[in-house]
Amino acid sequence: MNQYPLWKYLLIGAVIFICTLYALPNLFGNDPAVQISPAYARDMKISKAVQDRAEKILEKADIAYTRVDRTPKQLLFRFKDTDTQLKAYSLLLEEAQSKKEALSGYVVAQNLASATPDWLRVFGGQPMYLGLDLRGGVHFLMQVDMESAIRQDEETYVNELRTLFRSKKLRYKGSITRVTEGGGIKVIFDTIEKRETAKKLIEKQYSDLIITEQGEIDEYRLYITFSEQSLKERRQKALEQNITTLRNRVNELGVSEPVIQRQGDDRIVVQLPGVQDTARAKEILGATATLEFRLVAADDEGGRLYKRRDGTPVTLKRRIIATGDQINDAAATIDQRTGRPAAVVRLDNKGGKSMLDTTRKNVGKPMAVVFIEYHVETKIVNDKKNVIRTKTEEVINVATIQEEFGNNFQITGLTSGEANNLALLLRAGALKAPMEIIEERTVGPSLGQESIDKGLWSIMLGFISVMLFMWLRYKSFGLVANLALLMNVIILVALLSLLQATLTLPGIAGIVLTLGMAVDANVLIFEKIREEIANGNSPQASIHVGYEKAFITIFDANLTTLIAAIMLFSFGTGPIKGFAITLSLGIITSMFTAIMGTRSVINLSYGGKKLAKLPV
Repeated sequence: MNQYPLWKYLLIGAVIFICTLYALPNLFGNDPAVQISPAYARDMKISKAVQDRAEKILEKADIAYTRVDRTPKQLLFRFKDTDTQLKAYSLLLEEAQSKKEALSGYVVAQNLASATPDWLRVFGGQPMYLGLDLRGGVHFLMQVDMESAIRQDEETYVNELRTLFRSKKLRYKGSITRVTEGGGIKVIFDTIEKRETAKKLIEKQYSDLIITEQGEIDEYRLYITFSEQSLKERRQKALEQNITTLRNRVNELGVSEPVIQRQGDDRIVVQLPGVQDTARAKEILGATATLEFRLVAADDEGGRLYKRRDGTPVTLKRRIIATGDQINDAAATIDQRTGRPAAVVRLDNKGGKSMLDTTRKNVGKPMAVVFIEYHVETKIVNDKKNVIRTKTEEVINVATIQEEFGNNFQITGLTSGEANNLALLLRAGALKAPMEIIEERTVGPSLGQESIDKGLWSIMLGFISVMLFMWLRYKSFGLVANLALLMNVIILVALLSLLQATLTLPGIAGIVLTLGMAVDANVLIFEKIREEIANGNSPQASIHVGYEKAFITIFDANLTTLIAAIMLFSFGTGPIKGFAITLSLGIITSMFTAIMGTRSVINLSYGGKKLAKLPV
């Protein structure tokens, strides 16, 4: 009467075996490691020469590593402890920053590498990722300065309008300027005909601008602003570009499993598990740097005054040859002629064409490189928040154009550290708008390990308590429920590992809650069986009726909890989603183990037998 067909037993056994296999990697932990990976060029690979050089450095310093793994995109040295890891990291980083041939163009970073055996890796077995609260690292909440993003777009339009009017030989009074109060762009003409011509040109060229006519005596003005839809789209693009740039910069830092996600309309959350050098992370993530290339203006020409690093003034032409947005690639190097640090730059087609046209016509004339950096700072004055925006512009290099060049050239006049940082920022792309770190949390590795230990203790204590209760209450049937509970944990861990989910403290809380809920179904089933026996039914009939009648109640109860978990996942963020994922998966796995799992064991043990009573 109470028997499953063979295929169902085989199915349950196969599920448990496969899940056990994929849950195993979580028992082996992680090894402290140092990884070496290509910094910027997509076609770069880890060669044997790179591995030989790195091994030679470690052997010379008498630093032992337990294992080395090499793939085309990563070289990984594993160590027995974190002290050895830090020593090796310092040496290899120093070698990479010295820009010697073997390790030139590679990023050196600390990592925690999975210690999963090779035989498990063959099947694709990998442990769960650990979140910031378990592994340690740094959390940033960054505020994007949308006002500066709009200002930059207005500056771009100012330059484009100058070029447009110049190409059409349309003269205007003074200069095209941004309006400081309220934003917008202002152009003044000396006749109404010129103003009408300019208005038609702008309307034909730009559909996202609102043009307002203003007039005074002998002055005919156009006031140009962005439409509301255009403003909304530009803010959206600024946020998306900043997120993309941050991802590129995090990749340059060599961080594993980073979390970079939008929060609201103007904030970005960045979590960097395993990062120890938080000052370096802040410097790279928050820097808003770009370049402009301009010709030096002669004394009799109108231009704009800048300052060099030593404070001496230099006048540059207003026309921009190329900007940081047009840079495709950059790398720190050593100038072969002077032996000093430099940054090699490669422009895109548009920037390269502009550079080639300019240098061809201006051989023998000086060209300057302007380094531009934006800073945003919030200060509390009289209990009010004041956002202070500053823009630093500095001429970092003035050199005579010796010959024409286009896409590829180098920037000199930098220190080694400046060349490395500038190349990294330009490679990763410029931030569309400055950002301010408004919240920062650092979780040390020791605190992360303490969280893991306490989380594991909570799971073990909850597990033992539930098992003890079930055994005392339901005897042999309780032991079957305990076996199902163990299988439930294994299947849940296997699913999290297969999904490569990131486990956080709230996720552990979800597992603990699942342990308590997992036996609810068996409690309902066993109580129903006892009730049927008390009503005088036979043991076999009581088992059958107990499972059949309890199913609907179990399904309804778990469905409502699953709906709540789905809502948490849909509307929650970060840790709340982690809790929702483990809870949802736990509900599904507990139904499988509590209904199909326990019944298969009970059917094998008691099904088809003549029983006088049940040990329940």
